[in-house]
Amino acid sequence: MASDSQRDRLQIEHDGQRRPFMRGILVHSLMARGLPFDESYKVANAVRDDLRGRGTVSREALATRVAEELATRGLLTDARSAGAPSIQVHGRQGSNPFSKGFLSQSLLAAAIDPKDAFDVAGEIEATLVARGQHTVERPELRRLTFEALERRFGSLSAERYLVWRRFEQPERPVILLLGGATGAGKTSLAVEVAHRLGIHRVLSTDSIRQVMRIMLSQELVPAIHASSYDAHLQVGETGPAEDPVIAAFEAQAATVTVGVRAMLDRAIEENSSLILDGVSIVPGMLDLDPYRGKAHIVFLLVATLDADAIRARFEARGRNSRRPPHRYLQHLDAILHIQDHLLELADRYDVPIVDNHVRDASVLSIIKHMTGTLRKADEFNADELL
Repeated sequence: MASDSQRDRLQIEHDGQRRPFMRGILVHSLMARGLPFDESYKVANAVRDDLRGRGTVSREALATRVAEELATRGLLTDARSAGAPSIQVHGRQGSNPFSKGFLSQSLLAAAIDPKDAFDVAGEIEATLVARGQHTVERPELRRLTFEALERRFGSLSAERYLVWRRFEQPERPVILLLGGATGAGKTSLAVEVAHRLGIHRVLSTDSIRQVMRIMLSQELVPAIHASSYDAHLQVGETGPAEDPVIAAFEAQAATVTVGVRAMLDRAIEENSSLILDGVSIVPGMLDLDPYRGKAHIVFLLVATLDADAIRARFEARGRNSRRPPHRYLQHLDAILHIQDHLLELADRYDVPIVDNHVRDASVLSIIKHMTGTLRKADEFNADELL
């Protein structure tokens, strides 16, 4: 028997077949037509909420409701909606319709605000329409984009865009490592950077540790069966000269590092770019020398230097998940102690630090670090990429 949630699920009917309504597909479709992500998401939510409970609607009815919502919000999805001619982008892999949504997404590698990226994409579209172009070669589109970015934001932003275009399909994978203590905001930054750069593989050392917990018993490796900040309660007594919190944390990190190396090896084997975050990515503990020449690795330490901000983040996490905030707040001193230790190691091993006070600013800082590192590694030459 179908559950209540299954009975309430919206179905879309077309050519006699029914499929579940997928909000993500509608968001993707609207972005392909030139709408920014935030607006696409709002429209998709409004349409879903309005149609929910009707059971089944036709695809035509769905399209009509989407058009009504766009009109209500005063949104125009692309130049074709205004009656402008379709523009085809030609490249080595064939032709695709020009899309402000896709172009603005690629512009985020320039480390600019998403709204600014959409404005630049609109400017480029307007230029092509004014010229009466029905087709544009991809190198020409790249050059127009570079010039528009340079006019608005300067040469550094324009070069960041070109650098990332160069590494979207690299000969060697690009791997971003984000270390940092619990509550620093590593995972949210990893997800947002991945979204802006189009990196599809995002992993956390928490997942690696969870797999190891299944394979290795608590009696055998007690440290991994606890969190980083209370592992010292599992491992028992340490040497008289050792700091118990740090000693237990490093014992845990050393074990998880075995899994981290396996993830790096897999990414290199598959030539797949990767973002890996986690408290177990410790400066000086993970030897990156064996990967030189095999991957472009960017290592950053994420920290939140304001203790009140960390406390507020834990409280928000407790409201938005099943993880109780008191568990983190109870061990806040240990968490801050581990963060101080990581900051000292970052300074010792020349690992750049991102103070994650404002998320958007931190995202831009990480993208700048990444493109800056890649620019140096690849002996960047703008003329060769245009």
